[in-house]
Amino acid sequence: MKIVLLSGGSGKRLWPLSNDSRSKQFLKVLKGPDGQPESMIQRVWRQIEDAGLREHTYVATGRSQVEILYGQLGSDVRLIAEPSRRDTFPAIALAATYLYAMEGVSLTETVVVMPVDPYVDGRFFAELGMLERALDASAADLALIGVQPTYPSEKYGYILPGAEDAADGPYTTVRGFREKPARAEAEAMIAQGALWNCGVFAFKLDFLINILIAHELPIQHEEMAKRYDTLPQISFDYEVVEKANRIAAVRYDGDWKDLGTWNTLTEEIDSALTGKGMISAQTKGAHVINELDVPIAVLGLSDVIVAASPDGILVAEKALSPLVKDLLKTSEQRPMYEERRWGRYRVLDYAVYPDGREVLTKRIFIAGGRNLSYQYHSLRDEVWTVMAGRGIVVLDGRMFALSVGDVLQIPKESRHSVLAESDLEIIEVQTGTLLIEEDIVRLEMAWDEIVQLCET
Repeated sequence: MKIVLLSGGSGKRLWPLSNDSRSKQFLKVLKGPDGQPESMIQRVWRQIEDAGLREHTYVATGRSQVEILYGQLGSDVRLIAEPSRRDTFPAIALAATYLYAMEGVSLTETVVVMPVDPYVDGRFFAELGMLERALDASAADLALIGVQPTYPSEKYGYILPGAEDAADGPYTTVRGFREKPARAEAEAMIAQGALWNCGVFAFKLDFLINILIAHELPIQHEEMAKRYDTLPQISFDYEVVEKANRIAAVRYDGDWKDLGTWNTLTEEIDSALTGKGMISAQTKGAHVINELDVPIAVLGLSDVIVAASPDGILVAEKALSPLVKDLLKTSEQRPMYEERRWGRYRVLDYAVYPDGREVLTKRIFIAGGRNLSYQYHSLRDEVWTVMAGRGIVVLDGRMFALSVGDVLQIPKESRHSVLAESDLEIIEVQTGTLLIEEDIVRLEMAWDEIVQLCET
């Protein structure tokens, strides 16, 4: 059995902490077993490892999330990177071709596809094998996990079971689906055995490979990647699930929750205050999550979420917080904070001058033992000022030490990298006529390989 975790989306419902590069699954707002901050994806990855499934698990993601995934899960995580953001059908099709053509996975192998950020107990992953057993026993095209509802939710989708299936059987046939019903309808469906649809499903690899052949789409991974931008931008539900001849579902009666909005996420955050701030005794049911260096004070407001990051500040009633995505539909802003495999950066200032020059100032943190890629930029000059720590710089093939107080000028087209010998903090000032993150050409990632390039 192989597992594909779908990691994508911009997570605008958890703005301003989430953005196009740091989606909701990367926010370190939960606590791990050791009491340290933990993101949703780190929690899921820990649970997968505890279930002995890590070596069988892949993460399908967009290119913008590759760096943060390596940073949070480690460099040995198996990633299947989309050339561009499409939808779930193209993403799963790309993953299937990777398993088939690059990994040599058997066509009879069961593939489990699931979101990267479900909030579940560890037993959930131990029971994923139920899907494989349901496929084998039912001869269905697809097998889904349906969660036993604990209340008539209007926010979730529902799986409607076959009328004659026993509730305690190993699986049930699926006669249909219903998205976000009214409360009364949800109550009636639950009484008839309906289950919450948690977006977890399985199929035999040959099922999807045959669909690609029928659609005259590539089954070789490299060719699929080349044609990726031409694939239909459509969900797996519409393209595959709704057309499947036979679908089975297995019942899961453990804890499951979607933490996709502030009102649901704060239910699992045990501290009312994260970061600098004060909450008055007259304030009830409020949460403050502050990533800024200035304090936030909340006085007399109840059942509110106050979230602050370099991307913005949100003050909202918890019940209305899911609407923030609609509020931001017309907002276009570059991410002001990003995590990378080597550390993180925060944008401190951005200005455009009358002569067309753009100036962007970042505070960069590189963890000890990590390095930037060997890279160059075509559109900008950079000036680095070292605030803390020490490192080794490579600049156009020359290597030298870098320490507190040093100032380094990096003209455009200059090839450069740095290895942090200890935690390193740098103020970087970029100057150019177009300052974009895409203005980067990476020549090498591993430090040993960078050193070899300098010696030749």
